[in-house]
Amino acid sequence: MTWSRHRLHTGDEFRAVIRGGGRGARSHVVVHLALLTQGGEAPRVGFVVSKKIGNAVVRNRVTRRLREIIRPHLVTLPPGSAVVLRALPGIDEQPFADLRTDVDSALATAERKLAGRSQSVR
Repeated sequence: MTWSRHRLHTGDEFRAVIRGGGRGARSHVVVHLALLTQGGEAPRVGFVVSKKIGNAVVRNRVTRRLREIIRPHLVTLPPGSAVVLRALPGIDEQPFADLRTDVDSALATAERKLAGRSQSVR
């Protein structure tokens, strides 16, 4: 699978997802989910892993782990959706199974909040 069609590229895209969607948070990860009006059919994903997490090696490892956790969700997300995963300090020490559980539950919370927001708008 190529990630180029599933990536968020610009800061404006990241801001649109963070400001306009549902949010779910757990102890080491925050998930933002939004439906973007512009963009293709494929769901898009962006990662925010700051220098507070660690050096470049640690940040890249965290990004790879998050990418593998979100990969199975790409087929279940609606077309035009966008997800931003923001790593919080301590994520590098989190076991993979616990991190997967945190991301899954935070994504479910964000989906529920986004659905509730779209229900109230109608």
